[in-house]
Amino acid sequence: MIDKVDKKILTIVQDNGRTSNAEIARQVGMAPSAVLERMRKLERNGIIKGFEAVLRPKDVGFTLTAFTFVRAEEGVGATDTGKALGRVPGVLEVHYTAGQDSYLAKVRARDTEHLQNILQQFGAIPGVRDTRTTVVLTTLKETRVLPLEIADKDTSTQNAQGAEE
Repeated sequence: MIDKVDKKILTIVQDNGRTSNAEIARQVGMAPSAVLERMRKLERNGIIKGFEAVLRPKDVGFTLTAFTFVRAEEGVGATDTGKALGRVPGVLEVHYTAGQDSYLAKVRARDTEHLQNILQQFGAIPGVRDTRTTVVLTTLKETRVLPLEIADKDTSTQNAQGAEE
């Protein structure tokens, strides 16, 4: 389980993964060696999955974002089709969903021709019956940062409500 100090460390590295160990230690009021050990533990436990550079897609040629709903045949292994979708270059996320569609894929493409190529690859995957694609005109917010402080508030609110009942 992670405590408040771990959450503060996670909040700092989510904001800037290149923050030095000494700076994290200063912000949380601990010795650098203690922070380093906590970071190693968070990585060992899989809470921190890794560090990556976040690129601006348009600056590297990916000007089009689309979300594609994929309907798969009944009885086809859910994870097999989803894994195959995830192997298509340009697919950033694949989510197995409830409802009439089986998956939701987030796609980045250079242009509409590239998107068409990606969708053709989807159609070649065994079990894929149908796709519906929505092209994004403007992205207003996009982040992978989890709001850890909100999780704390929600938990404390639930605990207080449970105590009142």
